[in-house]
Amino acid sequence: MKPTEAFLAAAADAGIDFESGELDQLGHYLALLVEANETTNLTRIVDPDDAWPRHILDALQLLALLGELPPDAKLLDVGSGGGIPAIPLAIVRPDLRFTLLEATGKKAEFLSSTAQALGLGNVNVVQDRAENAAAFRGDHRGVYHAVTARAVAPLATLLELTVPFLVEGGLLLAIKGQKAAEEIEAAEKALRELRGVVVGTSRHDTGTIVVVEKRGPTPRIYPRRDGEPKRRPL
Repeated sequence: MKPTEAFLAAAADAGIDFESGELDQLGHYLALLVEANETTNLTRIVDPDDAWPRHILDALQLLALLGELPPDAKLLDVGSGGGIPAIPLAIVRPDLRFTLLEATGKKAEFLSSTAQALGLGNVNVVQDRAENAAAFRGDHRGVYHAVTARAVAPLATLLELTVPFLVEGGLLLAIKGQKAAEEIEAAEKALRELRGVVVGTSRHDTGTIVVVEKRGPTPRIYPRRDGEPKRRPL
C-alpha cells in the first residue's frame, strides 16, 4: 500500500523523516492489516486515504516523545490489537525493543505473524491480560521505560492497567481523543494512587497524546484482578 501525498506532506510538516525502505515496510504492514481484517476484527479504517494518517501518522506522532530513550530501551504496547502504534514505531526505531501485549488469541497471532513477515527482530508478542502481566513480582512489572496505549480504556482505568509496568521515571504515552482533558480530570484519584503525574499533552490532527510520568513505586495491590479496573475505576 503506497503512501498518499497527503500523508507525506503531513509527515514532513510534523518533522518526520524516513530512512530507506521504511515507507515500503509501513505500506506492507498496512496491507497485512487490511487483509487480516477481512477475517479478524482489527480496525474500521482500511481506506488508504484514511489508513495512512489515522494509523501510521497517529503512531509516529509519538516519535518526538521517545527521542530521549537510550538504545535498547524497553517499550510495552498494552492492548495492541492491530499493532498501532507499536508496529509502525518498531519499523522506524529498530534500536528500541517492543513488547506487544494482547489478550485475544487471534489478534496476538496476527501480531506475531506480522512481525515475522516484516522482519522485525525488535518485536516480541505476549498473549495475556494486563492485570495478569503486571501482577506483583511478575516478570513484566516495573521494567519498561515507556508504555503506549491507543483506544484501550478511559484514562482512570488505563492508568491501573499501564503504570505498574513502568520503571520509576518511565512514561505512559496514551493516545486519546477529543475528551482528553475531561479524562485527565476524572483520573485525579487514579493518578494519586498509582504515583503518576500528567507532565504534558500534545494535540495533533488525529488525537491528543497524554504523557504521564511514574513518580514512585506502584502499591502492590495494583492492578486489581481481571476486569476490576474496568468495573470499578479508581
